Amino acid sequence: MSTDTVKTVGVESQVHNTKYDEVMSAVREISAGIIQGSAIGPASFVVNSGDLKAITSGNCMCKYADDTYLIIPSANEGSRMAELANVESWSQKNNF
Repeated sequence: MSTDTVKTVGVESQVHNTKYDEVMSAVREISAGIIQGSAIGPASFVVNSGDLKAITSGNCMCKYADDTYLIIPSANEGSRMAELANVESWSQKNNF
C-alpha cells in the first residue's frame, strides 16, 4: 500500500488520495490533522499527540514523525476494541 499526497494548498485546504493495489481512490478534502510534507509537520505531530497513550497496561503506543503504532501483545488481545475506541475518541477531541 502506498499513500500519495496530491497537493497541499495552505493550511485550510488540503486534499489527499490513496493508491492501493494500483487503484487510486477519489481525491478528498482534509480539514484536520498535520500537514504532510511540511517542515514543521513532524514536530507539530509529536507535540499535538503527546497525550495519546495506550489505555491497557502492557500495550504500547509508539509515535515517530507523523506515524503512530499501537502494539498489543497476544496476552492483551481482548483490549483491541477498547484501544481503537480510545484512539477514535482522542482523534475526535483533538480534531485529527
